[in-house]
Amino acid sequence: MGTKPEAFNSYREKMNERLLGAENNKVIKRIFNVDTNAYLEGQLPVKTKEMLGLVASMVLRCDDCIRYHLIKCHENGMTEAELMEVMGIANLVGGTIVIPHTRRAVEFWDELNA
Repeated sequence: MGTKPEAFNSYREKMNERLLGAENNKVIKRIFNVDTNAYLEGQLPVKTKEMLGLVASMVLRCDDCIRYHLIKCHENGMTEAELMEVMGIANLVGGTIVIPHTRRAVEFWDELNA
């Protein structure tokens, strides 16, 4: 993956501001709002929701989404043992095509912990 967490967050923030600053962009604004609200504390704790987001992102093979959910999982106290279980589920559901994303995810996780 090679992208440092700080660089990823900076780029994400810059581009989100650009997207949300566009005139008459109600659809994007509403999608962002639903996404934000979906990950708030509810019947499931935030940490669990972020783990679910991580599995879905891995199965869908979205490296940006994987990075985002790894950051959120890290912020919410996910352990490496929990990460490895999540990765196992993602690979089981997604198949061997998810293995390269798993490698990059572990590399990014290591950068988060550096």
